[in-house]
Amino acid sequence: MERQYFYTERAHLMCPNMNFGIISEINSPFDENKIRHTLSVLVRAHPFLTALLGYEEDTNRYFYNITSDSQVDLIVSDENITGLYDKLVISEYERLISTDWNLTCEGMLKIVCWKQENKLCILFVFHHLLADGRAALSLVKEFAEYYVHGKLPESVEEKLISLVDDFPSESELPFVSKILVDYANKRWKKENHQVSYEAYHNFANKFLQKDKVIHNTFVYDEETMSAIRSLCRENLVSVNDYLTAKMFEEDKTDKIIIASDLRKQLHCYSQGALGNYATAFSVRFKGKNADTVAIAGKVHKQVQKIMKTPASLYLILQCYARLTPSLIDAAAISTLGDFDSKAGRFIGTAFFGFERPAGYSITNLGKIESRSIDNAIFIPPASPAVKKIKGILTVNGRMNICVSQR
Repeated sequence: MERQYFYTERAHLMCPNMNFGIISEINSPFDENKIRHTLSVLVRAHPFLTALLGYEEDTNRYFYNITSDSQVDLIVSDENITGLYDKLVISEYERLISTDWNLTCEGMLKIVCWKQENKLCILFVFHHLLADGRAALSLVKEFAEYYVHGKLPESVEEKLISLVDDFPSESELPFVSKILVDYANKRWKKENHQVSYEAYHNFANKFLQKDKVIHNTFVYDEETMSAIRSLCRENLVSVNDYLTAKMFEEDKTDKIIIASDLRKQLHCYSQGALGNYATAFSVRFKGKNADTVAIAGKVHKQVQKIMKTPASLYLILQCYARLTPSLIDAAAISTLGDFDSKAGRFIGTAFFGFERPAGYSITNLGKIESRSIDNAIFIPPASPAVKKIKGILTVNGRMNICVSQR
């Protein structure tokens, strides 16, 4: 396999709280031997599940260091739980993300399994370097399909975004953004230093001791979802427009970041591959006395305009691509830690919003119908810039929402 270097993924490397999870109920009884065998099948299909963090000192490039062995940490619990919403599950997730993973010697995925009557309850905890939400969900579905029905996953060549040429030509950075990026790069070059992974890892562990994120989950049942879908159809908006509007109402914010999948637009993507193929953009609303549907209509118009404007849709990825990679490494630690860099702090504040957690965000993984998965919850990543993020996943007609909040 050709060596895969970090490119846009570099933004997930030296940033605390870059973990997220998917909890699922699998429609087959707990069987430890079967769990281990299913995992071995997934590892053979996905080389990134054998990867550790690699580094080329002469080029200052990080890469997925593919090894000959699985690097997935599997924890088989002897506890019996009641289901997805059992407090033990979220407690275990919070325990696993309470320290920074040293990716030079441990993998990017941890799995915990519990007995749940005649089902298997399984928690996948991902480092964002391994996958975005859609890739993670695809992996969970592959696990469930093989575990329940013996359906073999197809082996996939994991080919990441690696060049600016992977983006549409009309997605180039706007003039003002180019000036800011070039300004930061020049300041960083003059400073003539960089952050080692070891220094970042030590900082991140200290940061996570005081950066507490609370996770709460709730569900919209099939009847509620049916009513929401009918309302959205009548008003020509999407369910995600509606959920974003609800967030504007509830949180009294004027800006929300929305994650967006780019798989259909990126020629480098192979069906089922792990990795990151998503972008994010912001929508805004300022006003009073508007109801949810009216706000959803305004959100819908903004989203549609951005989706048709590559310079807006790819803005954050183009910034990652133009910034000096080692400067991206310095953004979090310069803003939140004790690494002295004016360029790093500028990027951490102006581009990433690390100075204080004030961001509101929503990530919707969509809906699936499955005979193998009875239900599932997506626990979204809560970067240091986020005050509140909603992770949404609809399975077999039920919408589960997990809110990660500082």
